[in-house]
Amino acid sequence: MILYGFWRSSATWRARLMLGLKGLAYEYRAVNLLENGGEQNRPDYVKRNPMRQVPLLELHEEDGTLLHIGQSLVIAEYLEERFPLPRLLPVGRAERARVRQIAETINSGIQPLANTAVRLYVRDVLGTDENAWCRHWIGGGLTAVEAMVQSNAGPFAFGDAPTLADVCIVPQLFHARRFGVDTDAFKTLSRIEKACYELDVFARAHAELQPDAPRATP
Repeated sequence: MILYGFWRSSATWRARLMLGLKGLAYEYRAVNLLENGGEQNRPDYVKRNPMRQVPLLELHEEDGTLLHIGQSLVIAEYLEERFPLPRLLPVGRAERARVRQIAETINSGIQPLANTAVRLYVRDVLGTDENAWCRHWIGGGLTAVEAMVQSNAGPFAFGDAPTLADVCIVPQLFHARRFGVDTDAFKTLSRIEKACYELDVFARAHAELQPDAPRATP
């Protein structure tokens, strides 16, 4: 099993967390999105993922069929079906819908508006402050997520164990701070994040600990 990704990508971060929580071993192959025109644009990578994005999970089905799965929440659903334990989605249908709502709010309603391609377009083509743009959309989105988690939160976003909701929340809070969003305003999300980082899987998955993350010069 191979995970193609970029250290700072929140979507790749989600995939690391999913694989870690499922206890699955994998090889990590870094795809530098910023240098040399972006390694995601190399012909060999485009052949694997025509969308030219990360993450990308490469693995074999039980019958030997080679799969290339892009999009972090698609990876999540595949892993949940093939490796059902421990569960990242609740048993109940209504509960699964609530967890998916939180995850999808971040996946489609927050993160894409602040990804690299959008920020460069805002800065270089529209001539607008990219950080102000990001703060507006991330702050508004997290305000909604804060409201969503309050009714069902335990130590984690949905009860006593991590779910797909936590997998999406933790990387998004990191990026919120990166663009200057005051995350102290999100009391429930901050408490959830703290509980997550007490687990080794979440601690090891942090972006700054990845092999392709920049290292400070001594």
